[in-house]
Amino acid sequence: MVNRDEFVLDDPVGESLRGRHRHLARSLGRAAVYLPDVATFASVSFDPDPERWEDLARLLGRGAFADMFSCPATPPSDWEPVFVLDGQQMVWPDNGPAGMPHDGTGPDVVELGADSVPEMLDLVARAQPGPFWPRTHTLGTYLGIREHGTLVAMAGERLRPPGWTEISAVCTAPEARGRGYAARLVSALVARIAARDEGAFLHVAEANSTAIALYKRLGFVPRKQVTFRGFRTP
Repeated sequence: MVNRDEFVLDDPVGESLRGRHRHLARSLGRAAVYLPDVATFASVSFDPDPERWEDLARLLGRGAFADMFSCPATPPSDWEPVFVLDGQQMVWPDNGPAGMPHDGTGPDVVELGADSVPEMLDLVARAQPGPFWPRTHTLGTYLGIREHGTLVAMAGERLRPPGWTEISAVCTAPEARGRGYAARLVSALVARIAARDEGAFLHVAEANSTAIALYKRLGFVPRKQVTFRGFRTP
């Protein structure tokens, strides 16, 4: 049985960088970050030692962006705040439903690979789901839906703490919304994650009431409130 302890979800970036995403990480002392073009997320240890922030500053360099994701730790006062965003962390319960039913009509759900990156980046630019870079697809499996050969919806796997996989980059092109594509893609990913005996979880901005309502209809339940924060190193 895969470890399904929820405590690892309190530090999903750090747990991923120290574990299944170690091959996509750079680290120094008590700090770690993803490789460029994969993700901007950074992590420091949870202990109060101020050297962890010095390690991260040396790792990133002077005046660099440090995306701390949901890390609650506060950096020294000379770190410039860049953004603050309230959000929710939601999880798929072990006894969750089978997902939103699909009548079998409409375009197929397909797996997206490296050759799909240009159209994935184009969709992200139009749909604005959040950070997505040229190598973000290497974090896990990404699925998409095409209409007449054009990618109009996608979702994929991002953070991977032990026993869990995060669903992210859920987006639909403006002209293709209202057709249930996001629900189909999320349901397909939940099924894949469950087949590995892992738990599915995701993050969503508190202000995105439409997405929160969709995830609740699919079966996700809120686990905790989070605050996403970014800083600039001194």
